Amino acid sequence: MQNLYIKTYGCQMNEYDSERMADVLAVSHDLRLVDDPLQADVLLLNTCSIREKAEDKVFTQLGFWRPLKEQRPELIIGVGGCVASQEGAKLRRRAPYVDLVFGPQTLHRLPDLLDACLAERRAQVDVEFPVLEKFDRLPQRPGRDGATAFLTIQEGCDKFCTFCVVPHTRGREYSRSMPDILREARSLVDQGVREITLLGQNVNAYRGATGLVGEGDLAELLARLARIPDLLRLRYTTSHPSNLDDALIAAHGAIDILAPHLHLPVQSGSDRILRRMHRKHTVAQYLEKIEKLRAARPGIQISSDFIVGFPGETDADFAATMDLIDQVRFDQSYSFKYSQRPNTPALKLKDSVPEAEKDARLAVLQGRVNGLAQSYAQALVGTRQSVLITGPSRRDPNELTGKTACNRSVNLAGPADWVGQMREVEITAALPNSLRGRATAIAVQRVAV
Repeated sequence: MQNLYIKTYGCQMNEYDSERMADVLAVSHDLRLVDDPLQADVLLLNTCSIREKAEDKVFTQLGFWRPLKEQRPELIIGVGGCVASQEGAKLRRRAPYVDLVFGPQTLHRLPDLLDACLAERRAQVDVEFPVLEKFDRLPQRPGRDGATAFLTIQEGCDKFCTFCVVPHTRGREYSRSMPDILREARSLVDQGVREITLLGQNVNAYRGATGLVGEGDLAELLARLARIPDLLRLRYTTSHPSNLDDALIAAHGAIDILAPHLHLPVQSGSDRILRRMHRKHTVAQYLEKIEKLRAARPGIQISSDFIVGFPGETDADFAATMDLIDQVRFDQSYSFKYSQRPNTPALKLKDSVPEAEKDARLAVLQGRVNGLAQSYAQALVGTRQSVLITGPSRRDPNELTGKTACNRSVNLAGPADWVGQMREVEITAALPNSLRGRATAIAVQRVAV
């Protein structure tokens, strides 16, 4: 075996997990990551089960791979992630040609599973939740290209929102120790990473061992990470409003490299629907936290998640959501129609909103948020922004692309050696999905911590 191909569905945490799958198999079996599944000796599918028909998407992809297995019986096909955790051994009943089934918490066991599959000539299934050993057994991240990186600090969730499968596929909340996270972050910065995004299903619930006495919270971790030389920007996602406390809000005002942008899912603007969702916060509490954030960090941009058509949602409930959008003026959102998910309490609720009504509400919501986002983009024209240059532009490889502090993509002309630098850029145009800019003569220097 020489080559490994990984296809990833889902969120940034799955992207991080896919990177770690590649790392662990590179160390154990000297497998090299390739971009073409036809060249691979091992095919891995890292799955997500958050949205409707996730399982169908997985089996459709496996159907594309089945002929490859028939042509080359020695080819190894594996399925990891949340659908694997949810389905377990049942997954092979629909796809008996799959050799490996492993959950998010057992990706560190991939080398052993692969060896057992080859030695015993039979499929291996491991979807347990041994979270305490996962990060201890993953190898140090090897050399990498790129100015940005994800870093998982927390997994699982204890909130048990009625629509969410995460507690059933990722398990209960677990936080890595601060020394472990700091070691990984320093290693990334030594390899040229200049922006790190901290990841967690409920990242601001982080409570990790400090390495000294007791545990520390996310605010303390951010402060310690900010002391790493040459780290230019920090972000974190995804947060729960209930865990956004005063210490974390204050960190947004005190830590210069913490980006002035926060993704804070609210899901609905109706207190009645929030109670049915078991969200543990009210609209008033959410608005109070937004007000505190904007006082601590003027100009901070807020994005969010919304579910429309949740069981029992009335026209009045949806109107309350639209009112909330107008009050907060969200910069961006991830919005979806409600869909029933396996093992969730909401299965007991009657899915009472017709699909046509869900479609109509979603279109109205997305149109409003997109309008707000475009207004904000237009307001940036003529301003100067600190942009981290991340690499060549997708639309024109002769140009560069980068990210503003508020997570807007900017395309501009410039030399390749600017990658990894923070440049001052004058915004010249706002396009539907990106900004255009012109670099000034100034390279932005980090303020000393």
